[in-house]
Amino acid sequence: MQRNDRPGVESLDDEILATLEPRLESGRPFAGVYDIGNHHLTVGARIAGRIAQRHGNVGLPPGSIRLRFRGNAGQSFGSFALPGMHLELEGEANDYVGKGLTGGEIVIRPFREAAAAGDTGQHVLLGNTTLYGATAGKLFAAGRVGDRFAVRNSGAIAVIEGAGAHCCEYMTAGVVVVLGPVGRNFAAGMSNGVAYVLDDTETFSARCNTDMVAVRALEPSDEQVVLELVTEHVAKTGSSKGRAILDSWDRYGPLFRKVAPHAAPAPVAAPAETTPVAV
Repeated sequence: MQRNDRPGVESLDDEILATLEPRLESGRPFAGVYDIGNHHLTVGARIAGRIAQRHGNVGLPPGSIRLRFRGNAGQSFGSFALPGMHLELEGEANDYVGKGLTGGEIVIRPFREAAAAGDTGQHVLLGNTTLYGATAGKLFAAGRVGDRFAVRNSGAIAVIEGAGAHCCEYMTAGVVVVLGPVGRNFAAGMSNGVAYVLDDTETFSARCNTDMVAVRALEPSDEQVVLELVTEHVAKTGSSKGRAILDSWDRYGPLFRKVAPHAAPAPVAAPAETTPVAV
């Protein structure tokens, strides 16, 4: 079978692996900085494959591989990233970011010189179908994402600042925090996991598909989860929107809504067996 490589286009993963692979052999940590373009596809996937060959899906210790990129990433940036992989992007990314994420961490922020760079909630940074089929790991994006975010997410944790339609569709596990508006049909087919959405316009309930989920106010335990994740989001992305929420939590906290599957009905107790009474 003929390969589908494009003539003259070098894999960015191959370029990275040329210097990374000796470190993998010796177990030493690695850090690198690279320019990236939209012709660079599935960046990180081959690296994850090399790690899996040696260590399986358990990956590497935290912080073992730290890769920083600047530019406009092509499709499937960070796909299948394993534990120990940290991918950081300044710029934008196309569809399928973090597809099959398996324990790695992805951090995305807008270009520093971008218009309205101080208002991260205005930027659309990621395309459609981000975190499709993710099973573990984290994603922090200081901006908005396209349609079908976290479709079939079954364990990843994410913080974003707005989403298109069908967010959290068919989600089966994990935690998603949305610090901005969402499109229609939120949580369609969501059977497990939890989402927290900032509803500062009080329109979220009309956009949520409540066939399988309920929309509730936050309880104290939920507040703690959201505060911790937004704090981590700000620390890793520098998000101005996240910082504003933390600085005015008394105002923003009550505006968050929790989305979780309907509680299963309590099982009906079987009638107690009775011993026949002899007559």
